[in-house]
Amino acid sequence: MSGFNGLGMHLGNLWRLSKAQTRSLSAENFTGEKGKGGAATEGTGKNASRDLGQGWKVSPSVRIEPGQTFSMADIQGPGAIQHIWMTPTGPWRFCILRIYWNDSPTPSVECPVGDFFACGWQKYAQVSSLPICVNPGSAFNCYWEMPFQKRCRMTVTNLADEAMTLYYQIDYTLTEVPDDAACFHAQFRRVNPLPYKEDYTILDNVQGQGQYVGTYMAWGVNNAGWWGEGEIKFYLDGDGAFPTLCGTGTEDYFCGSYNFDVGKDNGGYREFTTPYSGMAQVIRPDGLYISQTRFGLYRWHIADPIRFERDLRVTIQALGWRSGMRYLPLQDDIASVAYWYQTLPTAPFPKLPERDELEIV
Repeated sequence: MSGFNGLGMHLGNLWRLSKAQTRSLSAENFTGEKGKGGAATEGTGKNASRDLGQGWKVSPSVRIEPGQTFSMADIQGPGAIQHIWMTPTGPWRFCILRIYWNDSPTPSVECPVGDFFACGWQKYAQVSSLPICVNPGSAFNCYWEMPFQKRCRMTVTNLADEAMTLYYQIDYTLTEVPDDAACFHAQFRRVNPLPYKEDYTILDNVQGQGQYVGTYMAWGVNNAGWWGEGEIKFYLDGDGAFPTLCGTGTEDYFCGSYNFDVGKDNGGYREFTTPYSGMAQVIRPDGLYISQTRFGLYRWHIADPIRFERDLRVTIQALGWRSGMRYLPLQDDIASVAYWYQTLPTAPFPKLPERDELEIV
């Protein structure tokens, strides 16, 4: 995309002038209007600012009651979301982010916030990648560019039993958007346990043209031993029993090797976080209540997007080892987020799991 219209800015063209308009949504400016930031007289900071008055952090956050859906954004385009920052309280699996494009009744993004930001186990882990950064103590940042021709609507739903405090900021531009700009999508899935000898489905029933740009997986191991022999498979444009793209192992897909194992003397599994791939989180058993090993892994296809013209399906095997050097199909606790761009309309997503099926147990 050209930097002339305010999309696709990078270090190489930040000097280029543009007629794009910069706007930002937060609890200090719910509508993003020009000259309206910090003007609140009511809000969550009213008591703290009682000696100072208007303009002194009167409305820095919102409270979302149990079962309530809060609208973070309703923007008339054309334009593009450029950065999302948010920090919610409460269980991250019970805070559901949804994004709708161009008046569509079907969300193109539907995902628990922790998983969307590559931090799916309700525990902080540093993520230092190009499109997603998670910083201390629970600062979620998204840099996926999200262009839209007509409208962007973004909501957060609180499924927890307690009220949630949400600080957020959505930075966007109002500018021309090319006709060939596809819309950003992200879909969450979770299976616990995976049925024996079944592949785990990361994404299915995608209809349209686009490109697959990333995978996050929260992988909980239910067996002893190594768990990552399984191959990821991308079925493109009418592929039948066999895919066009087939990986060679789970750690290989996430750009690691040999079980992510640097030896017991060096701590065994080694966390890593890089611009395009990482295993940012390893939760190790503590000998008491944390009985299973859990992993958080991401792989961004920014330099190598997987393009499709009509349809797309993505699966991965859960595979370990058993006696006699034989593969063992595993029955693990697996959750995932698939990230992609595609033309509209969006095919309806599978129903989001109920709260008990979302819960980290």
